Amino acid sequence: MSEQKNNREKWLHVRLTEQEHNFIKKQFSRTTEQKISSYIRKIILAKPMIGKVRNQSTEDLITELAKLRIELNAAGNNLNQAVKRLHTLRDLNQVEGWLLTWELDKKSFYKSVAAINNSLEKISDQW
Repeated sequence: MSEQKNNREKWLHVRLTEQEHNFIKKQFSRTTEQKISSYIRKIILAKPMIGKVRNQSTEDLITELAKLRIELNAAGNNLNQAVKRLHTLRDLNQVEGWLLTWELDKKSFYKSVAAINNSLEKISDQW
């Protein structure tokens, strides 16, 4: 037995005003549908559709945590680069110069970590 294919070969063309198109896109964004064609198809064929349930506080939390992760990665990368530079130094004058730079990098790193901690405390208080 061969399986029946469910290829969609027929086209339906509809012209919309800009306002109608924007309205449909707005309604589409409120659903779990991934493609606007499947969204429109469900509307036309009167099939059930699942709407999105948005939890704004969770979305805000995820956005903030993503920013903090980027900041922490950047601070860690700067620290790693400073240590790698130390391994390439050969004489005492270069090491002394590196130590001055290291102190500035270390202060910057601690400042970034403190800012991240403050942000996490604010998030924790909100939750």
